[in-house]
Amino acid sequence: MLLQRVRPGRTLTAEAATRFRDACLAGILVVASSPLLLLVGIAVAISSPGPILFRQERVGRHQRPFHMLKFRTMAVDSNDEVHREFVTKMLRDELPHQDGDELFKLTEDERITGVGRILRRFSLDELPQLFNVLSGQMSLVGPRPALPWEVELFQPRHRKRFEVKPGMTGLWQVKGRSSLSMNQALDLDVQYVDRRTFWLDLGILARTVPVVLSGRGAS
Repeated sequence: MLLQRVRPGRTLTAEAATRFRDACLAGILVVASSPLLLLVGIAVAISSPGPILFRQERVGRHQRPFHMLKFRTMAVDSNDEVHREFVTKMLRDELPHQDGDELFKLTEDERITGVGRILRRFSLDELPQLFNVLSGQMSLVGPRPALPWEVELFQPRHRKRFEVKPGMTGLWQVKGRSSLSMNQALDLDVQYVDRRTFWLDLGILARTVPVVLSGRGAS
């Protein structure tokens, strides 16, 4: 059953197996990483004034909103106008041509703290999303969790990504991260939905570890 390609009519058994896998692995990872979670929390607390965790509304499966958790990496009350403008241009393919060595991401974002840059480079800021996985709002593997205003700019072909839960990692993570344009990452999300199997998920999880440790494609 788990070896079948996943379509919109995916069986309840396969869905239950994925949920069981996510809950078990996320629970193990929370326990195993608890010392690291504590250390990162302390680092965030002393790096700049403000809360340790950052809660942000994202769009989940079937376009239902949920609040995603991250360690705070920016100064409190930072203005996101520049970031919105940059992402909007990406989604509309209005950015200058890239030569393959540049990141599709703001590399000089003054909103990010010193500790935040380190956390982002190695994706440590995303560890609290394990609790989103435990609650069933996210999966370990899936499309990138999108912001509501980003969704309004998506092409119709990208709506298919909402047939599954957003993930902590996915094809976009192991095939380039920020070296991909936004539309390239969204195309990978759709490709994932079309190809999704139990074994593909395991392969993505295995490939995520070296990608994160290398810091490749991050900023």
